[in-house]
Amino acid sequence: MSVEIKFSDRLNELPPYLFLEIDKAKRAAVAQGRDVINLGIGDPDCPTPQHIIDAMKEAIQDGANHHYAFDAGLPELRNEIARWFKNRFQVGLDPETEIYPLIGSKEGLAHFPLGFVNPKDKVIITDPAYPAYRPAIQFAGGKTVPVPLKTSHNFLPDLEKIEKVNDAKMMIINYPNNPTATIATREFYTKLVQLAHKKGFILVSDMAYSEVYFDNEKPLSILEVEGAKDIAIEFHSFSKTYYMTGWRIGWACGNQKLIASLAKVKSNFDSGIFQAIQIAAIAALKSPSEITGDMRNLFQERRDYLINGLRSLGWKITPPQAAFYVWAKIPKGFSNSMDTAKSFLDKADIVITPGNGFGAAGEGYVRMALTVSKERINEAVDRLRRIL
Repeated sequence: MSVEIKFSDRLNELPPYLFLEIDKAKRAAVAQGRDVINLGIGDPDCPTPQHIIDAMKEAIQDGANHHYAFDAGLPELRNEIARWFKNRFQVGLDPETEIYPLIGSKEGLAHFPLGFVNPKDKVIITDPAYPAYRPAIQFAGGKTVPVPLKTSHNFLPDLEKIEKVNDAKMMIINYPNNPTATIATREFYTKLVQLAHKKGFILVSDMAYSEVYFDNEKPLSILEVEGAKDIAIEFHSFSKTYYMTGWRIGWACGNQKLIASLAKVKSNFDSGIFQAIQIAAIAALKSPSEITGDMRNLFQERRDYLINGLRSLGWKITPPQAAFYVWAKIPKGFSNSMDTAKSFLDKADIVITPGNGFGAAGEGYVRMALTVSKERINEAVDRLRRIL
């Protein structure tokens, strides 16, 4: 008698992960010999800075770094994160209790709900939102409560709608925002923190794009707001700031009880970050300001180049404030987000991300990543000129 192998109910309830599906479509087109311009997944095309690579090379030769890492990471790394955070946001953090290194911020965001969310607990998320939030909540048994992001509120959630949600356990926010590329104001954060205290829910801030901003408008950390550290945890990443997407390292910081819960969950799932990568991360945090300044200049130049090109085709585009994405309403003549993305790939060999992949409120939009050269952006605009 053969055994029938079945996926768990929780796995069957998950939709296919958006970016894997996009990558499959891209690889299929490339396999056919087509010259595909990938404006889909947000993976920067620039290499990791050489001084970070050199630090990794040296560290990997040291046998002391070949063993299990400390769960909480190297004290030197936590101290350097605290120094960087104080310099960037003017917020002091205790390296022992308020900082916890991660195998990428996505990993931390996936594990965190397991420490606080019980079956059927309500978790507020914005819609559209980074697709990884929903499965993290589902795996913990929670129930997502979407709050739409609209142009009328500059893609900030309506606080009145949040206030109407009773018995919420936590809320996940993400500014600079993926996919809408907007930033949060101090006024919004202040009111949100006050509302969280009033309603009794935890705030989870995903700040993976903290250093990717334009026009010198630095995004705020929610921990800068009075009272935030009592109820908030924030997730940061090396991936976008230092071109380290494949290295898989980030950190969580904030309320020490929230940090302790994440640490307890992670101690049962992994054995820490490879120590040589932690040493490379220390080198990254010590980088001269020119490193991140050049990164911002590059993406802002590409942003303006793409926007000007698309506007020349009659496509109305609002410039993003941060992150390296352009979030735009679908062009005239297309019926929905998926139809637009499919047409761009089939007719112009251009990969973009359909807005409805980020949630129902993303329907009618598409996202384009600024992760190709100006030459390829120019080629993409020329191809679109033929189909729009």
